[in-house]
Formats: sequence, C-alpha cells, structure tokens
Amino acid sequence: MYWTLELASKLEDAPWPAIKDELIDFAIRSGAPLEVIENLQELEDDGEIYESIEDIWPDYPSKEDFFFNEDEY
Repeated sequence: MYWTLELASKLEDAPWPAIKDELIDFAIRSGAPLEVIENLQELEDDGEIYESIEDIWPDYPSKEDFFFNEDEY
C-alpha cells in the first residue's frame, strides 16, 4: 500500500467517520483512481472506524505543513 498526496486527496470529501467498506464504496462512486481502491482494500478489516485520512495515512500533510498564509490573499 502506498499513498501520495494526489491519491489521498481523493478521500477528502469521504463521509468521515467511516468503515473500510464505506470508504471503498465512496471511492468507487466518486470515480477515484484504481490505486485508491486497492489501497483501501489492503486495510485490515477489523470493523475499525476511521475518523479521517490521518487514520489511514498518518503522514498526510495538514494545512500547517504548508507555509501558506491565507491572510495575505
């Protein structure tokens, strides 16, 4: 399983919190790339509820990771 920023961004509008099957269903319905669906299928299916993309990919960058000051624009 590998994540990139582009792949993970396909799950930004997912119905959080969600279980694995709900995320796979969302990815299919939203037309996400096959790699996103394959990554989700590789998650352990223990009925765990994922609160956000950070639960799936802990290295997902947050807005604080980008040195962008919204007040300047």
